[in-house]
Amino acid sequence: MKKFIALFALVATSVAFANEGGESTAFFNQWTKACFYLLAVSFAAYGGTKSQSAAASVALEGMARNPAAADKLFVPMILSLALMESLVIFTLISIYLG
Repeated sequence: MKKFIALFALVATSVAFANEGGESTAFFNQWTKACFYLLAVSFAAYGGTKSQSAAASVALEGMARNPAAADKLFVPMILSLALMESLVIFTLISIYLG
């Protein structure tokens, strides 16, 4: 994970020097923008699935321990899953609008 963060920091700092090229800067800027959008979607999808799996796991564990509370846990679980998924969808929409 540390290697990935170091690589990401190295790639992210190279954008600061992107304007030195001359004619190829438009293509390079579009290419780096596309790459960072791809990273944004992948991080959003990873974070969304990680948090959704944790929320579902805790809710199902609570339902297994107390089956009588299943009705009280189900609606908040679905609501929280929808809100987590909306963050991923907002990231995807921002890419198409950007």
